[in-house]
This record gives sequence, structure tokens and C-alpha cells, in this order.
Amino acid sequence: MSLLLEEQKTRVHRGLMKANVFQAPGRFGLEEKPIPRAGPGEAVIQVRMTTICGTDIHIICGEYPVQPGLTIGHEAVGVIHELGSGVMGYEIGQRVLAGASTPGGQCEPCLEGHASQCGGALGGWRLGNTIDGVQAEYVRIPFAQANLAVIPDELSDEQVLLLTDIASTGFAAAERAKIRLGDNVAIFAQGPIGLCATLGARLMGAAQIIAVDADPHRLQMARRFGATTVMLAEADAVAEIRSLTGGQGVDVAIEALGIQETFENALRALKPGGTLSSVGVYSGHLRIPLEAFGAGLADQTIVTTLCPGGKERMRRLMRLVEFGRIDLTPLITHVFPLDEIGKAYELFGSRRNDVLKVAIRVH
Repeated sequence: MSLLLEEQKTRVHRGLMKANVFQAPGRFGLEEKPIPRAGPGEAVIQVRMTTICGTDIHIICGEYPVQPGLTIGHEAVGVIHELGSGVMGYEIGQRVLAGASTPGGQCEPCLEGHASQCGGALGGWRLGNTIDGVQAEYVRIPFAQANLAVIPDELSDEQVLLLTDIASTGFAAAERAKIRLGDNVAIFAQGPIGLCATLGARLMGAAQIIAVDADPHRLQMARRFGATTVMLAEADAVAEIRSLTGGQGVDVAIEALGIQETFENALRALKPGGTLSSVGVYSGHLRIPLEAFGAGLADQTIVTTLCPGGKERMRRLMRLVEFGRIDLTPLITHVFPLDEIGKAYELFGSRRNDVLKVAIRVH
């Protein structure tokens, strides 16, 4: 460990850091890059812990386009290393969260209440998408005043790390669906975001929460997160859901995987007038079966969401942790050092060993 620390100190003295870089579809790895500097309104964070997200896998596979040379990643806990001019109310060394989406708060989409779309379509998601991300020893955070949330001392890195994306996204799937007290809700796919959507449905007051997945271990976790019924995806889940709801279908169906099959099943499980909340990342064509859609006449609503960010969102989610309303730490099933991030990606992508979420210790 001391040798690694000495190497790190030498690297930092030279103004360099390690970063996990997208090189080409199917190729990525650690490279040395200059430590970023904070411009006006920005901050540089020394990363303590980060994660691998399903979207990162899409990027590595070339299914979501980013520029070669970009540092990957968008979920991190860190401490303030440098503050740019105009950033007030913060101190060097404070432990902070910044959401995966980093809205500025002043553009038209932000002022209309669509902060995740800051600057244009998908524009709020910058980290690991249009600017260098967080799978690195340091990261530059834009619009720092709007995006840095100070972490209470009593909360650990592990307790708050997943708030930055998957929890915010999963909860938003439930929020965007406008789940009401007593609703019947089905969540298709129980990966990390689907599990957070299950937890979000519970927080919103759903009565019957049906979790569907092909992995028995993930279904066990779904029960822990609030599912009242679990079912294997290999079964005729749509028929079972309709049976459980007296033949009507659910009030809300949440699609949390991003493939045709789960989207279609979510639509088929939905009752007339219901809402399909789609939070998966799709990498191919998506088709809507006409009979399931009532030929467009079934009064159904389809909504989508991109991870809500900004410091107030992070503060509110941290309060849920602080008061014991949520505990996301069971989702962190494996931890690797930054130097072993290749192994971490291999495990996460393979879904072996009951992996759910992989954390990367950086500092």
C-alpha cells in the first residue's frame, strides 16, 4: 500500500493522475492524464470512491457514442481539491457528492423544470458523456455552485455513493409515473436501477409491487427493497400479473432494462389509462405492438426520465439515508481498487457471483 501511495504522490507532484479512458469500441484502460484545473464556476474533486454503471458498459461496447480519450464514469464521492472563482460557500477538503447530471440552472430547459436536459437533449448528463468522467483520481465538476452537495459527517461514502445516479434514476422512474397511494405497480428487471425503482414505488405508497427478473438472487433483493410479489421472467409474467390484478393490469409498469422484450411486456401488463415509465437505456430499434397499445387509443401514458441531478436533489436523497428511510449499501456487492478496474468491468459485465453494483476505491 505504501508503494502505491508513493507512486500516487509522485504522479500528483508531476500534475498527473490515473483515469479510466475509452479508447475505441471494446477497448478501454487506465492512462495518465493531466489533473484538471477549476475554471470560473467550477470545482475539481479528488475522487474517493466511484462505481461502474450499466451505461458505462453500453459506452465500452460502442452502443452509446462518446469520443475516444474520454474518461468514463458518472457516479462518485470525493473531496474538494480546488474551487474556481465565483464558487461560494464551500471549502477545500469538504466531502461532497455531485449527481451524474450536472445542470447549470439558468438555461431554458432548466428554468422549465427539465434540469436533466440542461442545454438541450440529454445535455445535463455531461460526466463521462461529453466531458471527462469520474473513474479517475480527480474530476472537474461544471456549475459547481449548483451541483456540489456537502455530505453530513455521520454518513459514509458507501451510504451515499449510489445516490448520484442509480437511486436518483430509479426513484425518478417512480416519481415520473406519478404512483399514487394504493397503486398496483410492476417493475420489469431488477438490476440496480430496477431495484431502486422498486424501492421508489414503496416510498411513493404503492400497495402491490410486482418485481420481474430472470435472476432469483435479484428477486430476493427485490423483496428486501419492498416487492410484495416476485416472479421469474421465464414464466408468463404478463399473464400472472393480469391474474394478480383481477384481469385489469397494473396502474404503473416500470421498464428498467432497455430491451424490446421488457418494454413490450411492461406495455402488455398495463391497464387502460395506466402509465409506462421507461428508464432503460436502449441501444436498438424499439417497436410498440399495436394491440398492447390499444392502437394508440387506450389512454395510456409513456414517460421517460434521465437521472435528476443538482445539489438539492442530492441533499434530499441524503436525508432519506440520514433518517433511515433507505439503505442502498446491500447493492454494493464487490469493491476493487482503481488499478483493478479492468477486472471490475469484467465481473460487472458478466453478472457472475451475484454481482449487483461494483464500487471502485480511488483514494
